[in-house]
Amino acid sequence: MNIPASGNQLEIQHGPYRAVVADVGATLRVLEHEGRPLVVPFAEDRVRPHYRGAVLTPWPNRVTDGRYEFDGRTHQLALTEPARSHALHGLAAWAVWTLVERSEASVTLETEIAPQSGYPWRVVTRATYTLTDAGLAWTITTTNTGDGDAPYGTGPHPYLVAGEGTLERWTLTLPAAQVLEVTPERLSPVAVRDVAAYGGGELDFRAGRTLAETFIDHAFTDVARDADGIARVEVRATEGTGVVMTFDAASPWVQVHTPAGADLAPEDFRVGLAVEPMTCPPGAFNDGTDLIVLAPGATHAVTWGIAAL
Repeated sequence: MNIPASGNQLEIQHGPYRAVVADVGATLRVLEHEGRPLVVPFAEDRVRPHYRGAVLTPWPNRVTDGRYEFDGRTHQLALTEPARSHALHGLAAWAVWTLVERSEASVTLETEIAPQSGYPWRVVTRATYTLTDAGLAWTITTTNTGDGDAPYGTGPHPYLVAGEGTLERWTLTLPAAQVLEVTPERLSPVAVRDVAAYGGGELDFRAGRTLAETFIDHAFTDVARDADGIARVEVRATEGTGVVMTFDAASPWVQVHTPAGADLAPEDFRVGLAVEPMTCPPGAFNDGTDLIVLAPGATHAVTWGIAAL
């Protein structure tokens, strides 16, 4: 059938913007402005690396030990991050999503998560990608089609690209006053800290500064927003180009990650910055922080934006 490893390819375009969505994981495989990458792309015949561009649902980030309690019952998820013994990034990242609607500038895909071990609820999620003059609007809409209340959270996983080269010379502006401390090896949540004090302020990017050799794999919160309630995380290159990720109060958290590690191919090392707005933080299924509870028949929607600077 000659289907690429990343799935069927769905291209959309509007003005200077172009995107390609792959149906495995409803993955944002390509996003460009006048031919300049705004996210780290990957070849269509490559298995998607490191959740790049995937939709994370029905939870983003990690469920510690894959184990949680909800409504008086204990649940055990499969440990999809074996090295750290966590359940990572939800249940839909490797599903083949179904095409629902498509136009020149927009595409919508859908997947159903059936009741299963560790997550015995039925939810249906739609991912809509729409290009406008303002860039990409990425909307996730999830409905509980089952009989009982369902725990829920979501987020995207794009790696933003500011310009040429790797991220050491890029400037990050991240208007977050607090950061979630995690354990060094397993990245398990510890406590929320003020960015100005934690680690000597090494994760305080509110004023904007060069990433240099800083390693980040943390969730941030208490994010400053404009008069319209929109938060902006900006990454700029020395030549003046950049990219911005926007999100409203429906995403009170944002995970930021500088890719590094022995498991990375040389061509993937620090070539983009993961910026992941989230409806809840790591461990939300364990401690309930900002956890969404979807009643039967209830729908939750959230939108994120990516645009060129």
